[in-house]
This record gives sequence, C-alpha cells and structure tokens, in this order.
Amino acid sequence: MMKTFHIGIYAPSGNIRDNGSIDRAKNLLMRLGHHVQRDPSLQQKHERFAGSDSERLAALYRMLNDPSVNLALPARGGYGWTRLLDEIDYHAFENDKTLWLGHSDFTAFQCALYAKTRRISFAAPMACFDFGAETPSDFTIRHCFDLLNANHYVIKCALCHPHITEFSAEGILWGGNLSMLTHLAGTPYIPHIENGILFIEDVAEAPYRIERMLYQLFYSGILQRQKAVLLGSFDRAQPGEHDYGYDLSSAVMQAEKVSNVPFFSGLPFGHIRDKITLPFGATARVRISPQKQSCLEVFNYQP
Repeated sequence: MMKTFHIGIYAPSGNIRDNGSIDRAKNLLMRLGHHVQRDPSLQQKHERFAGSDSERLAALYRMLNDPSVNLALPARGGYGWTRLLDEIDYHAFENDKTLWLGHSDFTAFQCALYAKTRRISFAAPMACFDFGAETPSDFTIRHCFDLLNANHYVIKCALCHPHITEFSAEGILWGGNLSMLTHLAGTPYIPHIENGILFIEDVAEAPYRIERMLYQLFYSGILQRQKAVLLGSFDRAQPGEHDYGYDLSSAVMQAEKVSNVPFFSGLPFGHIRDKITLPFGATARVRISPQKQSCLEVFNYQP
C-alpha cells in the first residue's frame, strides 16, 4: 500500500521565478493523494535568494519542527545552502524522521547533514522543475515514490564502461552535484566515506572544468577512496573551440587513470527530466554483468 505523505514545499536557495510551477507541483502531488502545504519562503525575495539567510534558515526549521510534515521538498536549487551550513544546528536533525529531498544546490545540505549526523537524505526531484513541469515525467514520479515507499529498491539502468563488462561493488552511496562536492572538499561539511559508491552530475560545465573538479576530489583524497564512480547527466558539457577532440570522455579517462577507480556512465540522474531518486548515505550494491542488465540496489534507507 502506498504511503500518503504530508509534503512541505519550501525555498532554501534561489527565489521562485515561476509561481505557476508551484501551483502545478501542489496540484500534481495532491492528485497523487498527498497533503501539501506551502511555506512562506516561496513568496520571499532578497537579491537572488528566496529571502535573507535568516529567513531561509527559518524556513528550514519550520520544515523540521512541523510535526505534520514528513517530506520536505525544496522548490528549486540555484545557490543559497552554502550560506546556511555554519548556522544549522545539526543535533536537531539526529532523531528527525522527515524525508529530505532535493538535488543540485541541495547537495551541500546533504553532504553536511551526513557528515555531521550520518542521516540519510534523498537525491531526488524538486518542486518547480520536476513536479511543477508543464508535462511532468512519469518516470521521475514513479521512481521517486516507489523508492520512498520501500526500504530495499533495485534500479535497473544501463551502466557501462568502455573496457569493464563485469563488476560488482558494495558501499555507501553518496554524491550529487559535482560543483557542490568540490566546493565543500576540505571543509567540515564533506563526509569522510571509505569504499563508497560516488555518484556525480553537473550541467553546463566544459570538459576541462569537469576534469579540474575531479582533480580537486583526487587531490583532497576523496576520489581514490571510492570503489566506483557513477556518472549521471552532464548536459551541455561540450568541448570548446580550441579543445581539439578533448571531450567529456577524455576528462573521465584521465580521472579514472589517476585515481584507479572505475567510472561507469549511464546513471539516469541530474539536471534532466527523467531522473531516479537515490538515498544519499544508504548501503548500495552496483552489479554489471554481460548476461544481465546492470543495476544499482539500495538498502535500509528509511529513517
């Protein structure tokens, strides 16, 4: 039986550019049988943000402290979580049962939350772009709520590697937006995860910038501690005029070479319409076999 969630939509990052998308998200989620409430932060604007830092921090605590809200859904990303990380009382989240969803800028909060409390959160769709799209993705919606309604989920996807046809690894699943991960490297807000399964994605970053960010993770000692890296979408990662064939695959090959960690492409996650939901901090198993479809299996992720 599918769970009914009481969803709080709030704005911890950028201000809302399209109020119609919030209306569409609310209507869709209610049609799916969920209760939805809008936080006042959806109407706030301060510079590029959905309110001042203190106002957005207050929105986070309203989600946390409202006993009726069991799923907190950001309106959108952009930028803003970084300014809040030093002000969050992470102890308040240790026994919290709220499901925290999001991606993009939300990666900063996910990393900090896991680093400080080992709390699992979800790399997942958000209100404006996903649930509030004019034509929402059935794929995204189905994978999100199927995973949230279980505690063991198998994601079949076409993970592939140019040279590896058989592979199996188990570890802590974590990651998110590559720019945010590298931004936090060397700070108290990046988790220390040994033998993990790292997933990464980004948007509108040139291949050389992606390689540079991967080197940052390598020089920080993060990349080489992982068992595998799963590549999500890198939309608009186009070579420049003077790159002469140096493309995303070149950047990935270089990062794989220096870290000695296999990189598998084909994870349906990122700034794309059809995305899966991933439990950040859960145990995961990657299996790739020439006889069977590759899959990512996740376990024990409910709070």
